[in-house]
Amino acid sequence: MSAGSALLVTPAGLQSMPATNVLERISVIQKEEILTADIVIIGGGLGGVASALSSLRNGKRVILTEETDWLGGQLTQQGVPPDEHRWIEYTGSTKTYRDFRNKIREYYKRNYPLKEHLRNDSYLNPGNASVSRFCHEPRVALAVINEMLAPYTSSGKLTVLYRYKAVKSSVKRDSIEDITVKNCVTGDIKILKAPYFVDATELGDLLPLTGTEFVTGAESGKDTGELHAPEHSDSENVQAFTVCFAMDYLPEEDHVIPKPADYAFWREFTPQLKQSWPGKLLDLHYSNPRTLEKRELCFDPTGKGCGNIFNLWSYRRIADKNNFEEGAYLSDITLVNWPQNDYFLGNLIGASGKDFHTYVEGGKQLSLSLLYWLQTEALRPDGGKGWPGLRLRKDVLGSDDGLAKYPYVRESRRIKSLFTVIEQHVGKENRALVASENKDKAAFFHDSVGIGYYPIDLHPSTGMNNYIDMDALRFQIPLGALLPVRMKNLIPANKNIGTTHITNGCYRLHPVEWNIGEAVGELLSFSLDSRYTPHQVRAQKGILNDFQSRLRSQGIETEWPSDEELEKMQY
Repeated sequence: MSAGSALLVTPAGLQSMPATNVLERISVIQKEEILTADIVIIGGGLGGVASALSSLRNGKRVILTEETDWLGGQLTQQGVPPDEHRWIEYTGSTKTYRDFRNKIREYYKRNYPLKEHLRNDSYLNPGNASVSRFCHEPRVALAVINEMLAPYTSSGKLTVLYRYKAVKSSVKRDSIEDITVKNCVTGDIKILKAPYFVDATELGDLLPLTGTEFVTGAESGKDTGELHAPEHSDSENVQAFTVCFAMDYLPEEDHVIPKPADYAFWREFTPQLKQSWPGKLLDLHYSNPRTLEKRELCFDPTGKGCGNIFNLWSYRRIADKNNFEEGAYLSDITLVNWPQNDYFLGNLIGASGKDFHTYVEGGKQLSLSLLYWLQTEALRPDGGKGWPGLRLRKDVLGSDDGLAKYPYVRESRRIKSLFTVIEQHVGKENRALVASENKDKAAFFHDSVGIGYYPIDLHPSTGMNNYIDMDALRFQIPLGALLPVRMKNLIPANKNIGTTHITNGCYRLHPVEWNIGEAVGELLSFSLDSRYTPHQVRAQKGILNDFQSRLRSQGIETEWPSDEELEKMQY
């Protein structure tokens, strides 16, 4: 049966056919369907959601696919609270991203038993974590994302396909004609057609699928001239991923999990990195990301015994019980995304189905082993061992095993782009060596479509490199980094833009991914309205100026405020 054709069977006809034939014919109907839209977005992370929202507010019809059953990517299905900067309440992100954060706060104020004095707190931080000024439960972010998309799904302008993964494409010359997606549970097939496609997947899945040129891993210093690039390139050298989990602490109860199958391996595992790691992975220390010297850590869910030593319990805490009415929470809830559960023994990029599963399972075993070690062997400040009252909170991440629905991915395939952001553009130390003036500012990009900030933060990698962590400068997002060198109607909207292994370390965080996605939605809407291709928008100064004016009218800043203005914005 050809794609999109209909099969009409009367009840009598169904009764007269053998049961197997009925099932076969219904299966054919279910397994192949053609859907069309103005923009197809593959991947429902923060970039995909932001791209959908900006396309929809411009009147476009959108199809959004997501491999899991949760939208929100690193913030929800991967469980990682926002990694942000100190100006985030006022600038350094899009207005829509800041509105999103405030909607999360309002959700807490409407629905949670907050203490009265916090109901009017403009800077409410539900978790009071040390990593961020705004840490919260993944399900709340998910609820707000669904609220923001609800009017568009109800009106039929947005179609969300959950549990669908891209498996095939049709490409003619330099343009995609359609993408075939397959349901991970039922096997149903849908063929998606649109003038424009967005790759918002976590690993840049559409790039090899469509023949779009891309790079992976670490470039060499010879390739890029970057100060901190390795001597030799290695396409397989990518940052660790992490399978996150949430836990609380009930001191009078025993919640020790069964010993994980790989516990013996991980209990004795000592990372053999090129720059040495200070002992076993499952221990209360790690390499200081800046100096690589041994840094002592503490773990105490009571919050009383660590003194001046950094307490991992409060690091990514997503619910501080003291923020809520007495008895509302039995315990704090903390999210575990720590040095001790970074998995760098396998590269997810390009892994076959079997290898992908093996690596993810390895990451899960590491995280469960970390939990079991905390419950049974971790040294307590009082000299005892283990915290059996630690409880794996399966409900927080909505999974049967209590682990995140998808690994927290730090590095993806990256398009070969018209312009590539390198360390000389945004790295503080490298910039000072190459800039002729304004050495304390990032490179200026004439085609900026947004702004962001975060240190260049690379975790231990599959190439057995230790941390690479250094200061970055407040940067812009150049449109040229969002445009493939050849493909005309595919735009990236995640960690797959034109950065290097080094600069990905500051362009991969929550507010920047959202900004990239929102700018992409605006770009494709502008192209559909004006009939200029995305490449033409960048190439022609007048058109680019018009597009940037449109971005700014939507609350997407293209330049950072002055230092003097920023001083007034800190809180």
